[in-house]
Amino acid sequence: MQDIVVAKVYDSSKNKPKKNWEEPEEIKRAPHSIVIFRGNVGKYIETLMKDFRRVMEPNTASSLKATEKNSIKDFVSIAGPLHVTHLVMFSRSELSPFLRICRLPHGPTLTFKILEYSLSKDIVSIQKRQNTYDKQYLTHPLVVLNNFAGEELKLKLMTSMFQNMFPSINVAKVKLNTIRRCVLLHYYPEDGSVEFRHYSIKAVPVGVSKAVKKLVSSKVPNLGKLSDISEFIEKSGQYSESEAEDDPASNVTLPQNLAGRGSKAGAKSAVRMIELGPRIRMELIKIEEGIVDGEVLYHQFIQKTEEEKKIIRQRRETRRKNDEKVRKIQEAQRKKKEEVKEQHREKSMEGMKRKQDKEALGKFAENEEEAAEDDDAEYYRSEVGQEPEKGRPLTYSESDLKERSSNDYFDFRSVYCTC
Repeated sequence: MQDIVVAKVYDSSKNKPKKNWEEPEEIKRAPHSIVIFRGNVGKYIETLMKDFRRVMEPNTASSLKATEKNSIKDFVSIAGPLHVTHLVMFSRSELSPFLRICRLPHGPTLTFKILEYSLSKDIVSIQKRQNTYDKQYLTHPLVVLNNFAGEELKLKLMTSMFQNMFPSINVAKVKLNTIRRCVLLHYYPEDGSVEFRHYSIKAVPVGVSKAVKKLVSSKVPNLGKLSDISEFIEKSGQYSESEAEDDPASNVTLPQNLAGRGSKAGAKSAVRMIELGPRIRMELIKIEEGIVDGEVLYHQFIQKTEEEKKIIRQRRETRRKNDEKVRKIQEAQRKKKEEVKEQHREKSMEGMKRKQDKEALGKFAENEEEAAEDDDAEYYRSEVGQEPEKGRPLTYSESDLKERSSNDYFDFRSVYCTC
């Protein structure tokens, strides 16, 4: 779903989609998302939205262009055919930017207030060794939820929402090469905030010196000034500073081969996580039923009594009935317009048919008149023996009558030629 939701398979010989090609059932069942912004958010929130799209790849609409005319109903209407399960919206008010996550097509909607954030370009720019490449985004990230244990409604809904935004992983069949990124969500019970971070996963060999690690994990360094490779290896003789800081708990024995030098099955490696960004600190403000407009299940700042909730439900039900009434009126008007349009079309077709019949009748009369004139001209040729002159009556001269007076039968009729 690199472009809109999922890429099509093309035939390389003709550069056309293959006939009778269908998406695998695994791709159809996987969660898909649409990430957009609503309103005037500014260039930084728009960049944050693009960074979040990058996180959600490949099962998101990376190049989607939404305009102000596109309503939320437009995105909900295309969710079913395109297998979209989540709608993520960034917005901004006078107080703070907000993040809404909607479960399509029936909700619920979680609204977060963004307390602070850092863009991906800012995270990557402060790193000494950057670890970003396009192949990282060909597979979905691994999601890790930390400290979300609890029986509260908001914790359960947040846990379910975050987990279902990403495809599940079958531990028995998963290939380690497909897990190259990680999304970490940590909940702080002290203030109720959630921290969102995005990392790249890398395995590096352990138990070797810095020099040997360079040889097995990267290109061969410049050894032109050394007489023997042993000088390069014995020069440091100690482990690197980062190797000394590694937690032994992060050292694992690889069960499968990984992309990169020194990462072979059975080798002991350390798992490194390099942050890619963005980084977001947010807190849950509101939980609603439905898509954006629904009954409020939880609100951090506003608490309503049962009587107030009952009044709100009655207002919502009245508004729903009014909307249904208006919808029926609009549907009746639309059908009436279609009927009038169909009547006009039938009248137009009848008028066109009458015109065609009239033209055909006129053409038939002209053909009959031309045929009669041709018969008169032919008769003149046979009787007079010369071509008739155009624009004058076809009559016989006195010489012609004297010359043909001996014939047994002679027709003295006069015709006119209009040729």
